[in-house]
Amino acid sequence: MERSEITARLRELLLSANMSDPKLIESCTEDSRLIEDLGFSSAAMLYMVIAIEESFHIRFGNVGMADFKTLRDVVTYIEKALE
Repeated sequence: MERSEITARLRELLLSANMSDPKLIESCTEDSRLIEDLGFSSAAMLYMVIAIEESFHIRFGNVGMADFKTLRDVVTYIEKALE
């Protein structure tokens, strides 16, 4: 799966969760910070871990969303997990 496809699917997950302003999610980049820029709460982080695991068929193992600061961190982790 291409990096751009991973990013697009993450945006879809964020929009379906209605976790933030849709315009903010649509315009987010890999440099967007999860908490500061996208407004993730701890509950939103937990939801996203579950949604990502189900959508990409991966497991986070010993890491969680709290270990990621930016969308780039999440995309990179997913990309490596899919190899």
